[in-house]
Amino acid sequence: MEFVLVTAIMLFVLHYNRSIDTKKFFNDIEPYFQFLMEDDYKFLLEVKYGDSKNYATEFNKRITQALVLIVVLVFVFLMSNLNFVNILLAFILGFLAFKAPYMQLSSYYKANLHTINQMLPYYLKSLEILVQHYTVPVAMRRSIPQAPKIFVSGLKRLVEKIEAGDASVDPYMDFAKEYPVRDSMRMMRLLYRLGLGSQENKQEQLLMFSRTVSSLQNKAREQKYKERLEKMENMTMMMLCVTGGGILLLLLYAMMSMMNI
Repeated sequence: MEFVLVTAIMLFVLHYNRSIDTKKFFNDIEPYFQFLMEDDYKFLLEVKYGDSKNYATEFNKRITQALVLIVVLVFVFLMSNLNFVNILLAFILGFLAFKAPYMQLSSYYKANLHTINQMLPYYLKSLEILVQHYTVPVAMRRSIPQAPKIFVSGLKRLVEKIEAGDASVDPYMDFAKEYPVRDSMRMMRLLYRLGLGSQENKQEQLLMFSRTVSSLQNKAREQKYKERLEKMENMTMMMLCVTGGGILLLLLYAMMSMMNI
């Protein structure tokens, strides 16, 4: 125990005097943990924070926090009762600390899929107006400043791929996969065909696109009204339960008072 305390004090003094650089140490070992990075971590980070967060820096923080927690727990167990079970527990808690930020991002994304589902038809309606005057890639580029924040990073990647020379449907499908809500795949295919179409049949394709967007808007409105109705019904049921429970408690109190008399 004395050895552990002396070691901890020495490490603190060396770090305080900047004789050792713990930040550099964690930065040096971080590449060895790259295999732990989730495939969709960068995307989830962009969905929540946009371009304000650097995914490499945030991943490095996760690694650092997990390693610090493991070391602290090992020291604590070393001072009390260090055994295999305690060491295993330290690594499990460290791994959970490492995964916690990713799980929060994933939960945020799943919770916002509903919002995306409501926003997409209205964004596509604004895009439809721009497409009447510009090509699809130019219309998308011009729509970015007014687009809902959650779509901005995906739209930038979509436009960059098209402008880089990718004339396939893949950039559109990648966008639809990033925002897997109702009819997103079908809408992206329609946009792709609209971008390929000649000026002669552009009006016909625009009409088809407009009808589909209007249908999506109607579905979004119906869903919103349904949710409001369900919310009102739940509030009504809650009020009835509270009122009924209050009346029941009053009756029980009155009966008990009469029995005591």
